[in-house]
Order: sequence, then C-alpha cells, then structure tokens
Amino acid sequence: MTTARLQLTGISKRFAATAALADVSLELLAGEIHALVGENGAGKSTLVKVIAGVHQPDAGEIRLDGELITVPNPAAARERGIAVVHQEPRLFPDLSVAENIFLIAPPTDRFHTISWGEMRRRAAELFEQLDVRIDVAAPVRGLSMADQQLIEIAKALAIEARVLILDEPTASLSSHEVERLFTIVRRTSERGVAVLFVSHRLDEVFELCDRATVFRDGRYVTTAPTSELTTASLVRFMVGREVSLFPKEATTVGAPILEVRNLSDASGFRDVSFTVRAGEILGLAGLVGAGRTEIARVLFGIEPRTAGEVLLDGRPVEFRSPSEALRAGVAYVPEDRHQDGLVLDFSITNNITLPILGRLFPRLFLRARTEVEVATQFSERLRVRMTGVDQAVKALSGGNQQKVVIAKWLAARPRVLILDEPTRGVDIGAKVEVHRIVSELAASGLAIIMISSDLPEVLAMSDRILVLHEGRISEEIPRADATEERVMFAATGQRVQAPAGTGASSVH
Repeated sequence: MTTARLQLTGISKRFAATAALADVSLELLAGEIHALVGENGAGKSTLVKVIAGVHQPDAGEIRLDGELITVPNPAAARERGIAVVHQEPRLFPDLSVAENIFLIAPPTDRFHTISWGEMRRRAAELFEQLDVRIDVAAPVRGLSMADQQLIEIAKALAIEARVLILDEPTASLSSHEVERLFTIVRRTSERGVAVLFVSHRLDEVFELCDRATVFRDGRYVTTAPTSELTTASLVRFMVGREVSLFPKEATTVGAPILEVRNLSDASGFRDVSFTVRAGEILGLAGLVGAGRTEIARVLFGIEPRTAGEVLLDGRPVEFRSPSEALRAGVAYVPEDRHQDGLVLDFSITNNITLPILGRLFPRLFLRARTEVEVATQFSERLRVRMTGVDQAVKALSGGNQQKVVIAKWLAARPRVLILDEPTRGVDIGAKVEVHRIVSELAASGLAIIMISSDLPEVLAMSDRILVLHEGRISEEIPRADATEERVMFAATGQRVQAPAGTGASSVH
C-alpha cells in the first residue's frame, strides 16, 4: 500500500467571498481506505466535487497515478476511473439493475445495438465478484437503500474505477446493512482501488479506514493512521478544542408524564407499554423497521392506533392529529428534517413560529415584531449560528437546521418531546450541541423520548433504554446495565443475561 493513486496539492476554491477550500492537500494510496472528516462547512463536499469534476479548483493540481490531470466535468472523471457514491443513490428506479449499471456505456453486439443478454451477464459477474446476490433483471424501484448503494459500487467497478469516493454512504442504513457494505468496500480496496470515505460517524472511521485526513474551516489540519488516533484526538482536530461528546446533566426524575399501555398500530408495532417521567430521557433502540418511528407517529397523532391507550398526566388521551397532540403538550422532532421538519424556503422566524401562530395571534392579526422576538429568544437559547432570524433555513448548516427544528417545537412549550434520530447527518460539533440541548431540556423537567440508531448516543444520553425487535419491546435496560452488546442482542431478538449465582453473561 505504497503507490500514490490520487494526489491533490494546494487545492483552493472560492464561492464569491467565501473560501470553501484554502490550499488543501490530500493523498490516496492504491488499496487504501482513507477517511475525510470535519464539521459541516469544513470543505469536504467541495473537495469531493472538485475530484468528481463538478467544481473546478481556483488553484492547485490533481495527479492520478502520477499524471497531472484536469477534471472538467463528471463525465471526464468517470472516463479517468473516478467514481462517486453519494449519500442518496442516484439511480433510475424504473430501469433494471443491469441497465442502471451500464447506462453510460452499454455493451453492444456486432450490429452496434445493445446486447441485453451480455449486459445482464456482465452485471451478474460484477455482483459475483462482490459476493452479493441481486436479481440484475429486476427494477431498482423497491430495493433497499443498502442494495442501491451496492449497485452504485457495481457501477464503479463496471468503469474499472481507480478511485472510489463514498460520501456519507451509511446515513440511511441499519447496522447490519453497514457491516455488509463495509465488507464490500474492503473487497473493493483489495482490488487496488483507492477508497475515500467521507463520514460524520467516527466509530465507522476507526472500524473501516486505514488513515484519516481532517479539514477544518476549509483548511487542511492533519493526516494520520487511524491506529494512532483516538476519538478524543480526532474530535479535537475537527473542532479545534476539547469537547465532551455526551454532555449529559444529572437530573432528578419526577412523576410519570406519559404512559403507554398495550399500544398497537396497523403494521409497525404490537402490544407496546412504557412510562416516561418528568426529567427523564427514555431511549428507543432497535434495528431499522423495528417500529420505533411508528410509535412516535402514533403518539403525535400522525397515524391512528389500533389498540391500547395513552395517558398524559394520568388521563386517557387520543390524538387524531398533530395539532391535537401539540395542544396537549406533546411535540415531535421527525427523522427527516428536510421533508417533515422544516419549510426550507421560509425564514428561521417563520419556521419557529409556524406551529404557534394561533396562540401568538388568536385574532389572526400577525405582528412581525412579536414573531421576531419569539424566534430570537429560542434561536439564541439553542445557539443557532445565523446572520439573523430573517435568514432562510435552507442557507443554514445541517446542525443549525436541526436546532431550528428543536426550537420550533420548544416554542410550543411541550411537556413531552419526542426526538427521532436527533443527530442524524450532523457533524460532531453540532452533535455535541444537540446533546447539550437535550440534556438541559431534561434537567428543566421535560419528559423526553429519544429514538436513535447511534448506539453510543443511546447509551450515553438515556436514563433507560427500551429495545424493540420486530414491533415488540424485547428488553428494558437500566442505564447502569446497558452495553452495546446487550442492546444489539435484544435488537435481534436475543438477550444477554447473568446466570443465577454467577457474574458471567450468557446469550439466549
């Protein structure tokens, strides 16, 4: 692993007055899996777009296997063997797997017409090399996100990629699907491909990557073998200061606020019971599809329940809409902030006050000054980085957008706050800020339900953990007894228990 496959030296890129990249360098080796990490705005995405031919650098040079090259457009990048797998796969859903793989250069016969049989044969051969079983004649529509990511990797192999860039590829995958993807990535690197892995998930960086390069504020900070780094040192390089990853405050848990008894819905979960108390953070863990989000949607009145009851302050409630839930004091921060949590073209002010306009202005006469005061109060409380509350939400970083979603629901003065993947897709600095906010909210007496696929987050932030498996609660684990192993076993329908009279654990 000594050959320099891709070298970028002195790369700079400006957008108007903003320096997205300032004299950065990066070297990828053949057969290496190399991480690129940094906070939002560090320049990672800009560098990826420079390599992929989407942006042209203002200064600097790019060498591929020692040859000085220019990459004027994405087509030129593909011709040179540079392939990018984006966070959201860019496939045509109504075309078959094989057609998507060979869309740019389909195999042809001697009459120069597309050879459909050869296309399917070559596609099947690619997946055989990856040791993956996928029906290459089936349409892409309906395939899992993990399978779609594998199709993107097969596309890279089809063009005989020398460089493979994976840009946040695991954001929508379950832990099982992540492991499967990592196995494929390792096999790909063993073929001599240089892999650049861009991710906010530091545990994945340490598990998968040989070396890591850190950017901060558009500048190069360091490159080091992952074996010589720790999570703390990597975070320090990324944010430029010491931070506490999970700043959870000690709280006094109060009386029950929300009680759920034998709750079921049409398809997602069955016979679920739990209680959340004032000042408590209840973690919901489980694999994708276990029913966690479905529970949240029923509690917030988005979906109907088919059985069971919900009690708020000891009184039965049934919410037929989110507005009813909100009036009763239940708020929900959804998993997809772009689709369900924000109106991206609206200002920060308009987003924060949207759910409470009826309360602020009962006679329907809007006062801009009042809106701005409310938005400013909650934006400052959550430390939103902005030019002002009149700034469009779409112009904010992912972490600051997430803070606006939380501010929006805090302005409604909830008693119960449901957080669905609250730090998904945000950088480490924003993640620490969100954790601080959640901890402070619990300390102020809110009852919080936190759904997360990030096991270290669940373990560190929760007072109790409910683990779901196939729509049912498989185990409730107190904070003091929770480990990653125990949660994962429960998430797959098993348990780790101590046999009577011993301190050892056994798997059932």
